Amino acid sequence: MLIWKNTATLDSYSEGLIFTETKQEAEIALLGSKAIRLDEFPNLKGIFRAGIGADNVPIKEAEAKGILVRFPSRETMGIIYEETASFTCGLILRMLYDKVGNLDNWEKYDRVQLADKVLLVIGIGNIGGRVEKKMKELLNVKTYDVLKNSVMELENLISTSDCITLHIPKSEENSHFMNKEKLSLMKNGAILINTARGAIVDEEALYAEIESGRIHAAFDVFWQEPYQGPLKKYHPERFFMTPHVASTCNGFLEGCRESLDSLIKEISHV
Repeated sequence: MLIWKNTATLDSYSEGLIFTETKQEAEIALLGSKAIRLDEFPNLKGIFRAGIGADNVPIKEAEAKGILVRFPSRETMGIIYEETASFTCGLILRMLYDKVGNLDNWEKYDRVQLADKVLLVIGIGNIGGRVEKKMKELLNVKTYDVLKNSVMELENLISTSDCITLHIPKSEENSHFMNKEKLSLMKNGAILINTARGAIVDEEALYAEIESGRIHAAFDVFWQEPYQGPLKKYHPERFFMTPHVASTCNGFLEGCRESLDSLIKEISHV
């Protein structure tokens, strides 16, 4: 079974798989977060998304053409949610404890105790809900979710938070959710965390805020990947970056490979 891929996610778990760079002969498309055009794959029989987002997967078009579309198993999804939430918590703590002192002159900077810091979790679904649960023992956690809160509440929540972490899906409505107006509401010294999707933040507006030094950010997802955009020059001091690895643990990778193998078997028996 010839596999075309636009992700390196399973490169270390690819033993026995046969890959092709020719779209016309591919029978399976192994997808990361980038989209594909089905008309470029005339022999495609299956699509496997190595992750949780479905915004880049042409599900309806594929099903209409009889192409099987599969995602990681429910158990693997659980690992993705849990690990991404834990990774996010690590970024939050790293950024909140970023400026604690100076080794050169052994200076200790004054800081507000962690318990008095306000963390705003935007989107409390499978990942955001876990972040809320994990962090509420350490910080003053507030939440905002479009299904549970009024839009009128958001301005005050943003302007009173020390750290904001985003856990909303990429969609037309959420494009540039954190736009110039919302970013300008963030208090001086506040931190923005994004392990969801790059497109939910306005890159130009964020650049202006980071350039000014008014806020800091930590991102694991970007507008183009690998990211070589203008914000990269501020890594790691003002704009801390990780290469889209929030969920990339052994359990996730092994589970994805098992699900991909199941798709291959399913196609073989059709």
